[in-house]
Amino acid sequence: MPKYLENAKVFMAFCNETRLMVIDLLRSGEKCAEALLKQVSVGQSTLSHHMRILVESGIVSARKVGKRTYYSICESDRQRAIELLKRLTAITASDGIEGKPAHEH
Repeated sequence: MPKYLENAKVFMAFCNETRLMVIDLLRSGEKCAEALLKQVSVGQSTLSHHMRILVESGIVSARKVGKRTYYSICESDRQRAIELLKRLTAITASDGIEGKPAHEH
């Protein structure tokens, strides 16, 4: 089950419009939390919640500099998420249940 839990964390990062907005903002480069807060219409605690989910998923990395936290897209985990989606949606002959072809699920 740990594999499925880790996979679910990756997909959880993408299943909220605020998190998608943050990811989109980070595509242009690293941003501090204050800059993100100005562009996303949520409160500070809500943004912190979303950033925690993004960081736990591995899609976003965080680094502290003094009192500020800077966020950026993590290239290696971004690639891992792409490969995960490809792997999970790949059709294989062994996907059938009890002898039924996979397309009959």
